[in-house]
Parts: sequence; structure tokens; C-alpha cells
Amino acid sequence: MENDRKNNKSDIVYSKKVRAGKRRSYFIDVKKTRGEDFYLTLTESTKRFNGDGYERHKIFLYKEDFNRFLRSLEESINHVKEELMPDFDYDEFDRRQQEWEDKIAAERENEGKSDSLESNDEMSW
Repeated sequence: MENDRKNNKSDIVYSKKVRAGKRRSYFIDVKKTRGEDFYLTLTESTKRFNGDGYERHKIFLYKEDFNRFLRSLEESINHVKEELMPDFDYDEFDRRQQEWEDKIAAERENEGKSDSLESNDEMSW
């Protein structure tokens, strides 16, 4: 998929990545056809347990199906949220994801500071 994304990057006119934990991401790409038309590719990318690459699943969504697809997706999600699991805290996942992203950002920032401190130490000698 990564090679697919690089090779087909020229026809991607908009892209959105949705992180879903440590091992899974979703990519929503708007692509342009040679005939100046647009469609979506929805890709689930999951890191393999053995650490050897990613497993990917892709669907193509064409403009004539956008409204029906979106309506059905919303109805299905609402059915789960309202009928099947109304007491579940769906915002918990957003909070956990934000905490994880904040932790990663802080680690990167600290790595940058320690690199600059090491550089300053070397310069003062």
C-alpha cells in the first residue's frame, strides 16, 4: 500500500489520515480520474504483529454512491450507539488517542531538546 500511495500520489487531490490506535490507521483519499472525475478510496492499514509491514484493505467509493453510503454508514453507527450500546463511552477512544499523540509529541520534543543540549555541550568544550 505504501508503494501504491507513492506511485498514485499524483492522482490524489486530498487525503486524510485517521489514526486508530498504535497499530491501525485509515486513509481517506480523494482521487482524480483522467476524465476529470473524482472518487474516494478508503483504506484500512494495520501493522502486522511480527512487525513485517502492513496489511491493507481498500474500497473504492464513487460519487453516485456518496449519499447512500454516508446515509447508511451514519444509520449503522447510530444504531450501534443508540440501540445496541447506548451506555458505552465512545469519546473514551478520542481521549485515549489524544493522550497517546500528546505523549509521542512530548517524547519527540524532549529528544529534540536533548539533541540541542548535547550540541551546546559539545560547542562549549
